[in-house]
Amino acid sequence: MADVYLNSKFIGTVEDGILFVEDIKDLRRKGILSEEVNVRFDPVVKEVYLLCDQSRARRPLIIVKQGKPLLTQKHVDQLKNGEITWSDLVRQGVVEYLDAGEEENALVAYQEENLTPEHTHLEITPGSITGVTTALVPFGNYNQSSRLIIGSKNQKQALGFYAANYHLRMDMDANILHYPQFPLVKTKIHEVVNYHEHPSGQNMIVAVMCYDGYNMEDGVILNQASVERGLARSTYFRPVSAEELRYSGGLVDEISIPDKDVKGYRSERDYRFLEGDGIIYPEAKVEDGDVVIGRTSPPRFLSSLDEYNFSAAIRRESSLSLKHGENGVADFVVITENDEGNRLVQVRLREERIPEIGDKFTSRHGQKGVTGILIPQQDLPFSTSGIIPDLIFTPHGISSRMTISHLIELLGGKVSALAGRLVDGTLFEGEKEEDLRAELLSLGFREDGLETFVDGRTGKQMFAKIYVGNMYYLRLRHMVANKLQSRARGPIQLLTRQPTEGKAKEGGLRLGEMEKDTFIAHGASLLLKERFDSDKIVLPVCEKCGLVAVEDQYKSRKYCLMCGEDVAINFIELSYAFKLLLDEFRSLGIYPKLNLKNKY
Repeated sequence: MADVYLNSKFIGTVEDGILFVEDIKDLRRKGILSEEVNVRFDPVVKEVYLLCDQSRARRPLIIVKQGKPLLTQKHVDQLKNGEITWSDLVRQGVVEYLDAGEEENALVAYQEENLTPEHTHLEITPGSITGVTTALVPFGNYNQSSRLIIGSKNQKQALGFYAANYHLRMDMDANILHYPQFPLVKTKIHEVVNYHEHPSGQNMIVAVMCYDGYNMEDGVILNQASVERGLARSTYFRPVSAEELRYSGGLVDEISIPDKDVKGYRSERDYRFLEGDGIIYPEAKVEDGDVVIGRTSPPRFLSSLDEYNFSAAIRRESSLSLKHGENGVADFVVITENDEGNRLVQVRLREERIPEIGDKFTSRHGQKGVTGILIPQQDLPFSTSGIIPDLIFTPHGISSRMTISHLIELLGGKVSALAGRLVDGTLFEGEKEEDLRAELLSLGFREDGLETFVDGRTGKQMFAKIYVGNMYYLRLRHMVANKLQSRARGPIQLLTRQPTEGKAKEGGLRLGEMEKDTFIAHGASLLLKERFDSDKIVLPVCEKCGLVAVEDQYKSRKYCLMCGEDVAINFIELSYAFKLLLDEFRSLGIYPKLNLKNKY
């Protein structure tokens, strides 16, 4: 006897659980039961689980009977000719969808040659073990698993051609690569997802070698001439918007050039890019502090008396200007309405981004690195056949990470460029390394991808042979221009009197406990003292009770709130955050007494 559960509810028992499960599967394959139904038998507790509810992850597999798949060559030919569709295969009981539960009772083979009479299903393709983005990594089966995952995540951050109507869109943080290319080493998934319509990288000539140590620790070296010719060049777009809000009492914001009598009027120079309607003109080059959309708002607080007063008529300035460190060119202006029917003005700014030191690049195998230097073309090493690399990759990145696919892609890219065809690197089904080597040899090059190089600075031949080939490299959205931040003095927080936080607020760079340790190890104690003086304060302290005293500079007198004026009061230097802590202690009824000693 076996208990039967339908969507986790007990509905009855059956004599033979295994036979019952087989009957259910037969009915489903014949189309009598819905193809959404999945069934599983648990021999340990002798229970049958039927599932037809929502939100179950299911995947298609080819059904196998007596060691032979039901999908025949005839089916494949009919699919190619468009005579049948995928749905027909499911309806005919050739392919079925299994969920995690039913997979427990299945024995799935990866390849047809591995089939035995015990097998119940066959994978449609061995590559279905990965998701879509991971399947875009060529020769992924030669990779260490964690690098494969990193490689798939890096592709999501790459700059490319994300949407064909980008010039009409107001996306928050958009990047467009100027000359995106389709990879020379592709997988079958590239064609399935129409990758040629939205590519996100460029084919570069990559040499694996060290060069003066500028590519140590995963750094990459770029050819300056390639960058000047447009390699990895992109444009960064970001929108600025303002709306005319409505307030109670019929008051509204007004988008226009503010008058000089407006409260908070800036300077004429700040408004120099605005046209008569208060909106910036297209193609204006703006920097931080410049107003992009001029706007005035009604006064914040209206009391009953002020309504009849002249001051109530004075509006306040609420224009939108660029924050600290921002700049760009006004690219596109839209005047429209928001959901409430208020006037909405959006301005898109654009900024050309040329690769520079600190910009991040990666191959599709998780081999990410930051640009260490841009070298003039005449100083770069070149092969005896006249090839100059666009990018120099460090050889130390391969040994510990075991991304052999990175090296095979270099070989495949070289074959692709020389033979004038795309190389297939699909997971488990890609072209064999031996075949690529043989083809490279037939094209007149060394089969191992090595070439003799000449040092561009000395003109002497290099002792070591250099591994060189074509590779699809991606430029990632982590650019140094977005992350650059520095400050000397600037705004502080109201409560703690410490520097504000964040790049947009002109904030300071936090010196944490670990950074403090490096200064101590370096012996830079005065620099450390200076860094910890950001909220320095000189406080009067009563020597009798040890509490913070009062200094009245207006009447030039010092006194203690506890002991009066006839006590010794001394000034000590401490952090304002510590003074706040003392105040909090006092508010809790704790007496924080400061015992003062002479320094000498």
